[in-house]
Amino acid sequence: MSQKQQKVSAKPSVPKPKCRRRQKGMCLEDRPVLEPNAAGVDVGARGMFVAVPPGRDENPVRVFATFTEDLEQLADWLARCGVTTVAMESTGVYWIPLYDLLEQRGIRPCLVNARHMKNVPGRRTDWHECQWLQFLHSVGLLRSAFRPEEDICAVRTLLRHRSELIQAATQHVQHMHKSLTQMNLQIHHVISDITGVTGLAIVDAILAGQRDAAELAKLRDSRIKADAETIRKSLVGNWRLEHLFTLRQSRELYRTYQQRIVDCDLWSRTKSNTTKQCGRPETPRGSNGCASSEGWHVQWETVPPGQKSETPKLGSHPRRKRIG
Repeated sequence: MSQKQQKVSAKPSVPKPKCRRRQKGMCLEDRPVLEPNAAGVDVGARGMFVAVPPGRDENPVRVFATFTEDLEQLADWLARCGVTTVAMESTGVYWIPLYDLLEQRGIRPCLVNARHMKNVPGRRTDWHECQWLQFLHSVGLLRSAFRPEEDICAVRTLLRHRSELIQAATQHVQHMHKSLTQMNLQIHHVISDITGVTGLAIVDAILAGQRDAAELAKLRDSRIKADAETIRKSLVGNWRLEHLFTLRQSRELYRTYQQRIVDCDLWSRTKSNTTKQCGRPETPRGSNGCASSEGWHVQWETVPPGQKSETPKLGSHPRRKRIG
């Protein structure tokens, strides 16, 4: 080995200093308190874990039941502690009674999404969760979920319930299909919809005791594409009593759900008429019925071909123009 190689190998290797990335932002402890009167509530089905700012009470963390009287005591305790806003974490609809009660008491509720909230460090319990909620809300790190006004909430609840009724009715339509298939009646494969005029007429006639396929085929509507002979052949099967029993129950349940859907529509119209009679201020609207906000309204204008408009031209379709 040469002398140059010995000198090179004899040089000590100096480790390079590691480049540390500069941390951006600030620690949680260094953040300014934006909501000094904030509280945190971890909502459950049977209990509410509530935390208020330290120093407001001897026991800054309390547990309340979900009964109405206990929720009123919860709201009274928050008022005594000087709380003006409350962050709530919940699943399902357990938060709605407390949310409405806090709004009535003048306390601003803030429903947060559990996915957007950092988990409490260490072991996660409801006792620690409400305190973590209170701290994050006090430093302004939580975003409130949108909740519309009372009238819109009522309509939304009704529409969701109506959608569930439609889904339940659809299940009973499938049960009718199953009963017909087990009796080898293929009418639901010949016509497009068993709940149409022809389908329900045939099902009702079968449940009334009619077994003649030719007589059942006479109930065919003129708009049905399938001919009478095809419908007659699809109505020849075995009339087992157990399948007729399940068919009858499915038909009655389908009729019941359809009536409940009609009741929902009637209640919605009654609610709308009652709101108008109470004299509630309606949304300002233009002469063409378009909703508008305060200070300006929206109207539609038709731009003829070849003529310039104030709005970007995309053809001769209706435009929205802001006035005022």
